[in-house]
Amino acid sequence: MPTPLAAALLPLPASPALHFPRPRPGPSWRARPAVVRAAALRALPRRLELCPPCLAAVESNPAPPPLAPPPPDEASAGSGLDARAGGGGGGGDGGGGADLGWLRAFPHVFTASMANFLFGYHIGVMNGPIEDIATQLGFQGNPFLQGLVVSIFIVGAFFGSLGSSALVDKFGCKRTLQIDSIPLIIGALLSSISISYITICCILSYHIFFLKGKLCYSAQADSLDEMLLGRFLVGIGIGVNTVLVPIYISEVAPTKYRGTLGTLCQIGTCLGIIAALSLGIPSESDPHWWRTMLYAACVPGILIVAGMQFAVESPRWLAKVGRFDDARKVVESLWEPSEVEKSMEEIKAVVLNDDSRGSCIKSLFSNIYAVALIGGSLFFLQQFAGINGVLYFSSLTFRDVGISSGALASLYVGITNFGGALVASNLMDKQGRKKLLIGSYLGMVCAMETFMLCLIYYILFFLQAFAMFLIVYGISFPLDEGVAHSLSIAGTLLYVLSLSILSSKPLRGLGWYIFTFAIGAGPVTGIIIPELSSARTRSKVMGFSFTVHWICNFLVGLFFLELVHKFGVGAVYAGFGGVSLLTALFAYNFIVETKGRSLEEIEMSMSSATPGKQE
Repeated sequence: MPTPLAAALLPLPASPALHFPRPRPGPSWRARPAVVRAAALRALPRRLELCPPCLAAVESNPAPPPLAPPPPDEASAGSGLDARAGGGGGGGDGGGGADLGWLRAFPHVFTASMANFLFGYHIGVMNGPIEDIATQLGFQGNPFLQGLVVSIFIVGAFFGSLGSSALVDKFGCKRTLQIDSIPLIIGALLSSISISYITICCILSYHIFFLKGKLCYSAQADSLDEMLLGRFLVGIGIGVNTVLVPIYISEVAPTKYRGTLGTLCQIGTCLGIIAALSLGIPSESDPHWWRTMLYAACVPGILIVAGMQFAVESPRWLAKVGRFDDARKVVESLWEPSEVEKSMEEIKAVVLNDDSRGSCIKSLFSNIYAVALIGGSLFFLQQFAGINGVLYFSSLTFRDVGISSGALASLYVGITNFGGALVASNLMDKQGRKKLLIGSYLGMVCAMETFMLCLIYYILFFLQAFAMFLIVYGISFPLDEGVAHSLSIAGTLLYVLSLSILSSKPLRGLGWYIFTFAIGAGPVTGIIIPELSSARTRSKVMGFSFTVHWICNFLVGLFFLELVHKFGVGAVYAGFGGVSLLTALFAYNFIVETKGRSLEEIEMSMSSATPGKQE
């Protein structure tokens, strides 16, 4: 038997190499499999020389179960287009990869949003060639008729929004979009062929010399009439579309993608403006190019008619008219399989509990009068925050700050607006509607006040002089070292700030104003109103809200230049900033967050409390 010393010197038998299974993803020790933890504990006796009873006590302690992934609804609600597949948690074995559930509804939403592309196109199509149109139609030098050609579009949109709810309730969103494309196509054709009518009549008047003057006069008058009639018909179509498309998107898009897909309205409008401005570049060298531009407006209208034939109808409208089987088919084709039954139960509950009798006015202002008031107020404040005054007269504003090219200024506005809309599409289902709306208007306040300060140069020069005084006072006079150092730093920062504002001129402030508008104030207003409305009154509330929108739009366009001439650009833009601040306060107190909630959940909660009191 070896002595204790010899036994201590004997080499220990080699232990088998430990094999650790590959752990599942997750940084937490508790979240790793029990096999990994047990294998690690078995290695402790040899390293720490634990006694067998201690090891038995350690191994007998049951390992805690791994953390369960969060529920799919909570993990993925409001994730937008950047969510992850596998239930939205990322802890499952099959997780990973982009969530492409939004692609199911995207073709239908994209087809409908082409109507907003036409809206933006008709806003920008008259920006460049209006002088050529006036020359060829015989009203050059007449600012009233030039303004009438542009503004009659808004008058038509006003009447279109008034009658939109009746069309939507009777025919549904899909058929109404197809029917509404007819005045868009006819109006564009009438506006574009007026030059051909002039040419034909001038040729006839050349051969019939004794009626030459009379025929030329009547040709010019009839051509102007055709232009006005065409613009009016286009306005009617746009008025219906601006009401209809947000309703269609809100009712077709799945809940967790509704905000992201809803921003396609704003994106489509921005792309339409950019397309019109880009297509109008040849008009600077070709005085007849405006005819081609108006002809081109027929193409999206034809695509809408053809594309909506393959699009789905709103499942809420199908259920409202009693076609529950068709509504289920639409929900199954657009929603996740796990959400179909819940969505259908909510839709049926809302439809069956809805008393469809009663007048339109009574249903609009009964228990949800606050929604109509909020919708009208949001559009009222949006318009008087000055966005359309900036867009309509961007060329004049940029000319005042040193940019003479109207096309370049308008293109800058369109691209900035488009960039903000892209940012909004990424944030809408992440940050929520209310946060974006408040943040957007606060950003517009800062932008407008910056723009105003840029125009009031003497204030900035005073700030520069005061900054220099602080620097000299801190350096020259016998003060405490800490006080002198603070004064010098404050003066330097103030001088750099005033110098940067002066060097940028108002351009950056105006660009920031448009960008912040496109992030929240533009898209959120059109998204949140149909979300807050009930299924029965959604079209009526949207029609009422957009009627207010077009009235205020017309008033801003009519009086903007007069106010600028009377009070100056700085004072007018300061007023826009004040309205933006008021709108931010209004949104904070009266707007309900709708992110991640189905339309039926919102409707049931709205029926029991006023919007301003809900969380």
